This record gives sequence, structure tokens and C-alpha cells, in this order.
Amino acid sequence: MDYKGGVTEVTALDSPGTVSGPVHAQRPQLLAVGVMIWLGSEFMFFSGLFAAFFTIRAHAGAHWPGPGIKLDTYQALVFTVVLLASSPTMQMGVWALERGERNKARAWTVVSFLLGAAFVGNQAFEWKTLPFRVHTNSYGSLFYIMSGLHGLHVLLGLVAMIALLARMSGPKGDAGELPVFQAVSYYWHFVDIVWIGLFSALFLLS
Repeated sequence: MDYKGGVTEVTALDSPGTVSGPVHAQRPQLLAVGVMIWLGSEFMFFSGLFAAFFTIRAHAGAHWPGPGIKLDTYQALVFTVVLLASSPTMQMGVWALERGERNKARAWTVVSFLLGAAFVGNQAFEWKTLPFRVHTNSYGSLFYIMSGLHGLHVLLGLVAMIALLARMSGPKGDAGELPVFQAVSYYWHFVDIVWIGLFSALFLLS
């Protein structure tokens, strides 16, 4: 606030109104901190799944993954690259919004959404065509549980992107737009990183 001749003037920094220029976060946002704490709990959740996977695998010995288990590792690798490519595109959107380039931020978000949707589409096709089911053996149970839970997280990320695009549909943004975009990007990076571990365990180490 500026005081001139007894009159109080409220500057743009004091008002949570529209934002059209570059936006820079001056300190950690409460939303971002909350998302990081939540992702920490998600990390522990997936760590438990990995622990169960490697414990069961160790007890199975030479019989792992069991008869009737056939995976298309090359196809899974292609769509792993597709999913991982969505992480830098999402980050490009964050950087564009920080510069005030909202159109570019929306475009990068759409690209990230399409890459993530392609990954989910391949997973649905994979589930339909695999020669084993969740009740086939221990590996089948672990495969569907672990990949299914990750696929659910990817779907949640896609829903978050849709909500983000809806929020950014107007010509001007608001002061809370960047923290929300950053929070969604943190979650999406986490989903991509988790899949690296899942792909290694389910496809490369089996």
C-alpha cells in the first residue's frame, strides 16, 4: 500500500486480482507443501507394493513368473517412453505460465494429457489381450494390482489436467493459478517416476 496525502492506494501486489504478466512464486505455497506431503505417503504406499513383489518373487525362485505368463516388453517400453515424455512437456507448461505465456502453458498441458491418455489406452488394450489374469498365479495378481493402481493414479492426473485446463480457459489468470499448475506437475512427475520402478519390476525383472 502507498500513502499519499492521507489517501490509501492499493497496488497490484496487494490485490489478488487478475495476472497477465510473468508470475514468480516468492516462497513455498501451502498447496505445494501439502501435495509434497501427500506424495510422500503415496511413495510409502508404492514402496509397500514393491516390498510385497520382491518378497513373493524371492520365495518363488526358479518358478517365477510361472507358466502362461507372456508379456510384450517392447510395446510396454514404447509406451513407457510415451509416458515419460509427458513429464518434460508438463514442466514446459509450468515454465511457460511462470513467464505469463498462458496459451503456451495450455498447449503443453494438452500435449501432456494426450501422452498420458495414450499410455492409459495401451494399458487397457494390454489388460484385454494378456494371456493371463489376476487369478492365474502370484505374478498375475501382482501385475494387475500394481499396474492397475498406477493406472488409476494416471487417470487421476488426467482428470487434474482437465480441471487445470478449465481453470485456464479465460483470457486472464489469477494469483492462485501457478501454484495449482505446479501442484499438478509435482503429482505427474511422481506418477512417471513410479512407473519406471514398476516397468523394471514387472517387465524387466520377471
